Amino acid sequence: MFHIEREIAEQPEIINNLLEREAETAQRIATAIRQFNPAYMYIAARGTSDNAARYAQYLFGIHARMPVALATPSVHTLYQTSPDLSRGLVVGISQSGKSEDVCKVIEDARQQGALTVSITNDPSSPLAQAAEFHLNLLTGKEISVAATKTYTAQLAAIALLMTTLVDRPELKSELANLPGYVRETLTRSEPIASWAQRYRYMERFVTIGRGYNYCTAFEISLKIKELCYIVGEGYSEADFRHGPFALIDPGFPVIVVAPTGLTQPILTDFLTKLAERKAEALVISNDDDILKYARKPMPLPHAVPEWLSPITAVVPGQIFAMHLALEKGHEVDQPRGLNKVTVTR
Repeated sequence: MFHIEREIAEQPEIINNLLEREAETAQRIATAIRQFNPAYMYIAARGTSDNAARYAQYLFGIHARMPVALATPSVHTLYQTSPDLSRGLVVGISQSGKSEDVCKVIEDARQQGALTVSITNDPSSPLAQAAEFHLNLLTGKEISVAATKTYTAQLAAIALLMTTLVDRPELKSELANLPGYVRETLTRSEPIASWAQRYRYMERFVTIGRGYNYCTAFEISLKIKELCYIVGEGYSEADFRHGPFALIDPGFPVIVVAPTGLTQPILTDFLTKLAERKAEALVISNDDDILKYARKPMPLPHAVPEWLSPITAVVPGQIFAMHLALEKGHEVDQPRGLNKVTVTR
């Protein structure tokens, strides 16, 4: 078994462990947030962690009604200045906690009096040490270069913090079911191994999401690029209609993340237009009617709520990227030109 295959399979247990063991830490952070009463949330991240930050934008914006911005770390490092972050909740997200530019954002924010939180897999890392509070991912060592279990753990940590902050029993109840949703998704994704070879000669693709799953479009696109060396891009469905839709011709592969929820009617219309252009739709959804638009469906558990769907919807994308890379004869645990820890300044 490849390391990435094992790490994908570990995700339900890791999320369960995180929700149980970090609940007290999340409560301390939530208490500090209420006391500080930040005017906004400002998140520093890179790569896969940037996609986790996109999830936080929707989650905290919708449920905590908090404005959430993504940091521009180069302002802090290359240009050696900083926005006024004194009234902000400033969060650094990093698997390793070693990116210098993400650390610098947290350091600057803390010096200004902001409330600072780090989310990493290493409590001894520079980022974790720089922040006032640290939320530990508890994934164990991730050996494969392409992040899988650390990404879903980041999303789960963000979801845990949000539900603790807003303190709504129905959200907490739904979050408690998350490990089971991910476990069921793994089972439902088993057929991908038998049809991934269809896309062995795919040279380009786009991945489409909307709302909560804007982040999922970006993360699946990133995984395919990392593992398969194929040119592709993640888009919001809304942005894709503004020009890039002209790219679509017969047979063009489009991965559409379309779970049930408020985005469902919009994405159904989008899939209808893809069918008119005879595109090759690969659809990730828990709605049987939407899955009928797919050349290759990737089903999700029917019960998963929309706000948690990014933590399940990314899993078929991870599995597809892995099997497609294997079909193309690529090294899945050590893609060319990549390192596990990328230090950016």
